[in-house]
Amino acid sequence: MVEGETKNPFVVFAKWFSEAEVSEPSLAEAMTLATADKNGIPSARMVLLKGFGEDGFVFYTNFESQKGVELSENPKAALVFHWKSLKRQVRVSGSVKPVSDEDADIYFASRSRGAQIGAWASDQSRSMSSPLELEKRVAKFTAKFGISKIPRPPYWSGFCVAPDTIEFWEERPLRLNRRFLYRSEKDEWSMSQLFP
Repeated sequence: MVEGETKNPFVVFAKWFSEAEVSEPSLAEAMTLATADKNGIPSARMVLLKGFGEDGFVFYTNFESQKGVELSENPKAALVFHWKSLKRQVRVSGSVKPVSDEDADIYFASRSRGAQIGAWASDQSRSMSSPLELEKRVAKFTAKFGISKIPRPPYWSGFCVAPDTIEFWEERPLRLNRRFLYRSEKDEWSMSQLFP
């Protein structure tokens, strides 16, 4: 066993993430999100981790964006965290489900006013005629909401990736790298060490 003999990968992840928040120059919470459409065509992009726990890893987005549509069609995803300063990587794969409306409302209310306006103004992942079109939409929704509270758009929420597997990789001298895989089996985690 590794990392203090723990059988819980979230304990290991919390430790590594905490260390990354200290050592990474910026955005320790940045992660690659890989999805696939209904035909299995993959795509990947960077998103920000907004929470994690025993249920999984949470991020927020426009459900009408490319990733939102793909996750609705094919609710499976993979995540990759890469912390160059620590020479570590974490890979996650599993099923995806939307977060609760309550959780989405709480997170949306915590965002800056500009980010809230942006969620209304941007037809994310769809074509626009020019940057001026976005500027006009931002002005439109800024005027619409004035100084009032901005509600969460109905198409904007979060997803939680509930992992089936979590793999940890750490560089070591002489390429004796550590690699260990946690697999969820009947509500319990098993761990195996892998050749790097």
